[in-house]
Amino acid sequence: MKHVTTTSTEGYVSVFNPTGKSPVVVVCEHARNFIPSAFNDLGLTGDALESHAAWDPGALPVAKGLSDRLNAKLIASDVSRLVYDCNRAPSAPDAMPHQSEAIKVPGNVGLTAAQRQDRVDEFYEPFRTTLAEAIAATPTPVIVTIHSFTPTYYGQKRAVEIGVLHDTDARLADVMLETAYQFTETLILRNEPYGPEHGVTHTLKEHALANGHLNVMLEVRNDLIQTAQQQDEMADCIANWLADALVRLKVERAVEC
Repeated sequence: MKHVTTTSTEGYVSVFNPTGKSPVVVVCEHARNFIPSAFNDLGLTGDALESHAAWDPGALPVAKGLSDRLNAKLIASDVSRLVYDCNRAPSAPDAMPHQSEAIKVPGNVGLTAAQRQDRVDEFYEPFRTTLAEAIAATPTPVIVTIHSFTPTYYGQKRAVEIGVLHDTDARLADVMLETAYQFTETLILRNEPYGPEHGVTHTLKEHALANGHLNVMLEVRNDLIQTAQQQDEMADCIANWLADALVRLKVERAVEC
């Protein structure tokens, strides 16, 4: 069954289903393309503000669907990753990128150390703290981050449809990869279209690896989650796939729906 979720918002972070009882804590770092007015759209116009450079289209509805189906907490960033990418450490150059793929971001060029720190304090730290608190409040937590990616990258088509990403802890990823085709016929690959060498596993390293929590990052090609029906179907697929993997890993309370 699906659960009716409640939402609380603090600053630029939303918490969906804060009383969820699942061991899974869902994370969506690139949920929205919102840029506060003080940033004057970072000098961008038109399609750039709606593009994948600014957010992960479709990721939040899938994450919310997963939260509903598993009765899991969901932590989502409410600011564009061009303002601050909450899946990057403050020291990472692309935490506030001056270019994202082919899109230049004028408002991020020449930032001073003080300006960067202001963004860390306003956008990253509340997100990091909120997520840490949600994880701490969850017995035997399992961290699952939801992202989407473009069908083409610098003009090259991507065949992969779902990426199962991990850093040094591959326990959950391994089981999900072993059982993937019981739940979907989409092309699923390990650490594609990105991997830890691209700096994309910051959330996993910050919140899971240090404490030994099971974790995985899921990348879904965004043409597969454009419509509400596609998003529902993908949430169903991931929820069933993940629940099965956690049962195989003998995680208590793996299925709360």
